[in-house]
Amino acid sequence: MSVFPVFSVFAHLVERLADLLQPLFHASAAAAAIVLFTALVRLLVHPLSRAAARGQRARAELQPRVAELRRKHAEDPRRLQQAVLELHAEERVSPLSGCLPSLLQMPAFFLLYHLFSSTTIGGASNGLLAHRLFAAPLGGRWADALAGGGVFGPAGLVYLGLFAVVAAVATFNYRRTQRMTADNPVVVGAGGGEQVPGLGAVTKAMPFMSFFTLVTVAVVPLAAALYVVTSTAWSAVERAVLYR
Repeated sequence: MSVFPVFSVFAHLVERLADLLQPLFHASAAAAAIVLFTALVRLLVHPLSRAAARGQRARAELQPRVAELRRKHAEDPRRLQQAVLELHAEERVSPLSGCLPSLLQMPAFFLLYHLFSSTTIGGASNGLLAHRLFAAPLGGRWADALAGGGVFGPAGLVYLGLFAVVAAVATFNYRRTQRMTADNPVVVGAGGGEQVPGLGAVTKAMPFMSFFTLVTVAVVPLAAALYVVTSTAWSAVERAVLYR
C-alpha cells in the first residue's frame, strides 16, 4: 500500500483542524492543530504510560530478591544476569516496558516530518507549507530562520521560544531523574553489578536525554519540532504525576 494516500488524508485532517481553530489562533491555526494532534496521540498512548509506571513500581518491589541473587551469584556475573532476567519473566515484569510509549509515538513524528518536508502531496502542491507559527514557516528549519533574519529575527525568536521551553523541561527532567535514580536504583545496584544487560549505561545517560531534544528541534521542520516540544512537555508532566 502506498504511503501517499496516508499523507493526503493526514494533510486534509490538519487543514480541517486548522480551519476549526482559525477563529482562535488566526495565522497560527495549523500550528495549534499540530499541538492538538500531539495531545490526541499522547492521550492514546497514556494507558501504556500508566502500565510503564506500574512496571517500574513492580521492578522496585523486586529489589530485595535481586539483592539476594546478587549475593548468591557474586562470582558469576553472567549467571546473575540470567537469574535476574528469569526473575523478571517469572513475575511478568518487563525491564523494557517503559520504552513502549516512546516507540509508538515515532510513526506520528515521522509522518509530520515527511509531510512538512515534501513540496507536493499526491501530485499537488503541499499547501501546508504556507502555514506559519507567528513569523516562522511550519516547513522551515532553524537554519532557514538564521539565514532569513538571524537569531533575533522574527522567525529566530520563535525558535528561541521553543528552545527555552525545551531547556526548562529538560532541566526539570534532569533533576527529577537524578533524584529518582538516587532514591530507587532499579537497574544498577549498589555493588555496581548490572542487573539487566545493557540497561546500566542507559540509566546513567537518562538524565541527559532530554537535552538532546534541543538538537532535534534545531534540525527538523518546525511542524515536527512542535510535536517534539509538546510531547516532551506532556511527558514531563505525565511522569511527575505517575511516578510520584
